[in-house]
Amino acid sequence: MTELSPVHKPMANMTEAELRIQLADFYHLVSYLGWTELIFNHISVRLPGDEHAYLVNPLGLHYDEVTPENLLVVGVDGTLKRESPYKPNPAGFALHGVIHENRPDVGCIAHTHTTPISAIVMKNAPIDHNNFNGAQLYGRVAYHEFEGITIYDTERERMLASLGDKHVLVLRNHGIAVCEADIPLTFFLLWTVQRAAEIQCAAAAIPGPNAQLPDEVKLQCAKDAQRLKDSSSFATLLFDAMIRKMKRDCPQFA
Repeated sequence: MTELSPVHKPMANMTEAELRIQLADFYHLVSYLGWTELIFNHISVRLPGDEHAYLVNPLGLHYDEVTPENLLVVGVDGTLKRESPYKPNPAGFALHGVIHENRPDVGCIAHTHTTPISAIVMKNAPIDHNNFNGAQLYGRVAYHEFEGITIYDTERERMLASLGDKHVLVLRNHGIAVCEADIPLTFFLLWTVQRAAEIQCAAAAIPGPNAQLPDEVKLQCAKDAQRLKDSSSFATLLFDAMIRKMKRDCPQFA
């Protein structure tokens, strides 16, 4: 795997306390945007160190109830690394643990199954790269066949193999997992996938064929998106602006 430059090391120079605050904000933002699924789904962030331990939400809490203090520290085998009155969700460790353990370029993973995402991933077709957001994902999406609820460690290696070196994993008949170097980049990628899914669903409801983009245009869009990603400030500016808006609209998250 290509060595990352210092500026793109996952969460370089961030303390655990800072990661806890930023991750709790991410949970609240996903709820604010309407992307939650009751008490289910997960967002995780890797903690500094050699153990590949990560922070994740407690089982039984809505995303609104996640705080920096109640986030769990979980090992790649799904077991608690520190005492807590809460338990981790067993449906989270298989996917999150294996990626954190084996993808050093990944610091944060988010899993959702919103209605638009769940709808497009049950179709016998890939994510459409012929809209503005979908074109940015060209060459970045991997696919994994549905094996049931992801609670079995026997599926870990197959999900990892399906993901390969990509950053978006379509879980067929299920949902999506996105992973990036840090929390703001993961939010940016999740938003891009969500918008691509919404547009794909809306376009499918309109009669007539879709205009098709040439592969070279889709490739250029993906390259331009990569340049935005490589900017050390773009994703952070986007994430922080959305957090400020959320806190203005929802003072309970301030």
